[in-house]
Amino acid sequence: MAKDNSFDIVSDYDLAKVTNAVEQSQREISQRYDFKGTKANLEFTDGNKTSVTITGDNQFHIDSIMDILRKKLAGCDVSQKILDTSKDPVPGSMQLKWDLPFIKGLDQEKAKKVTKQIRDSYPKVKPQIQGEEIRVSSAKRDELQAVMQLLKNTEFDFPLEFTNFR
Repeated sequence: MAKDNSFDIVSDYDLAKVTNAVEQSQREISQRYDFKGTKANLEFTDGNKTSVTITGDNQFHIDSIMDILRKKLAGCDVSQKILDTSKDPVPGSMQLKWDLPFIKGLDQEKAKKVTKQIRDSYPKVKPQIQGEEIRVSSAKRDELQAVMQLLKNTEFDFPLEFTNFR
């Protein structure tokens, strides 16, 4: 029997790249003329760097800082889908605050979406959910590469990365 080839699908991000993007955004915010004398700010919420907090005087500032952050993440090759924008900005003391946690890990629901997509398109490929990752195996490397391309072209609301291609 031929040896199976495989790869893993994970939902993760490179912390160094995210830190770099946030620091670049902070520098741009501090230098922009339209933010001078305002409470416009972007910072990590906690020491573990699992989320960021955007602070602004109004919705325009929040949206502008979000645009800056998205551009910097894209420049660092980090998916913008790591930002959980499901919560709205919270008003308080003459400013708006928006906490944006980073999405990391595949829960069962997300993993089932991905495996269903793979099984529907490539019945010979075997996806297996293993905790917060999915191992995809097949006898043919071409099928695995086709699965990767399929998942890249499919629009999920969470980031996917491919690791351990063997």
